[in-house]
Amino acid sequence: MGRKYLKSHPWITFKLNIPLDRHMFWLKMGEIASKCEHLAGVPLRPDIASRLHTVFLAKGVLATTAIEGNTLNEEQVIQQIDGTLDLPPSQRYLQQEIQNILDACNAEVRGQINDPNWAKHICSSKIKEYNSQVLKGLDVENDVVPGEFRSHSVVVGNVYRGAPAEDCEYLVDRLCEWLNGSDFECQDNDLTIPTALIRAIVAHVYLAWIHPFGDGNGRTARLVELQVLFSCGIPLPAAHLLSDHYNKTRTQYYRELNHASKSGGDVIPFITYALQGFLDGLREQLSLIRTQQQNVAWENYVHDKFRQYKPSPTQKRRRDLVLELTKHNWKQVSDIPDMSPTLAREYANAGERMLQRDLNAINKMDLILRRHGEVRARKELISAFLPATTPTPI
Repeated sequence: MGRKYLKSHPWITFKLNIPLDRHMFWLKMGEIASKCEHLAGVPLRPDIASRLHTVFLAKGVLATTAIEGNTLNEEQVIQQIDGTLDLPPSQRYLQQEIQNILDACNAEVRGQINDPNWAKHICSSKIKEYNSQVLKGLDVENDVVPGEFRSHSVVVGNVYRGAPAEDCEYLVDRLCEWLNGSDFECQDNDLTIPTALIRAIVAHVYLAWIHPFGDGNGRTARLVELQVLFSCGIPLPAAHLLSDHYNKTRTQYYRELNHASKSGGDVIPFITYALQGFLDGLREQLSLIRTQQQNVAWENYVHDKFRQYKPSPTQKRRRDLVLELTKHNWKQVSDIPDMSPTLAREYANAGERMLQRDLNAINKMDLILRRHGEVRARKELISAFLPATTPTPI
């Protein structure tokens, strides 16, 4: 007797044909691989790296739960990471959902450190463990057993029915066998990241189609995705980007999943959609990191410029003025004393004349630009190798 899913879900084929002639597809893959390597090796001060790690982790964890209906915001997730979030009893389940994903992510990091080779292997027991983790401490329906394949039929969003319950264990085993098999073997180190991305996205799509658990399928699929990406050397901040993309483009996410099934199992459009979001997220992360690097380099440059002078309260005040201006774009000179309590105290009784002397002095040091009663820091001085700006034609 044949498997029921062959009639109800004929698009679950465990086949993948990546077209070699789609140049934009592979150009984006090349950019993704390059940016992942850049992200993995970027130098940052430990305090800044820690802060950015928390921000990126919060975005990923929030996205993983928000797409399933969690209503906490990014600041609240950061508070949960820091251990300071305090919600009323009626909202504690939202906090528990967040903590479950955090615990799973932390366990994955520890697992990679202890046994990186094992982490690359996908198995049904690991997938069941993820599901048990995402549902830990949460109220579920009577027919839902966390970490166990469902024994009943499920409808997803009132439009899509999961694979037949009696086939779930078989399909998950087949999926694991396929993902660990020759179709996803990487013979070239340059293709490690592209192969991992395709493997992770395909795992996500197939788990969404099979929907093997009574609850928590989406969160489970996204944890499998995280495992695949992180285990293949993709930096942890980047490994959360797919979840963030799915959440930001939720309507398209479901539309692409639906299209992939109705097309007979062609997952290339979904992969293309996911890759573009991943690439956009990488660009955004690297832009933020570059800004942090520039700020640190500029602060170091300012300190170096003032070292040529004998230390004095005047030089300290002028240095503080430059560093405060760094936080702004163009600033009205009249608003400068209000930029910080320190500057307010310094200029409270001295009047505008001392401020103008300070501005003239730091202008001679080429640390600021001035125009029509406004001033800003010349941070572009430390942006090496950028092309010269072409004057706008009159």
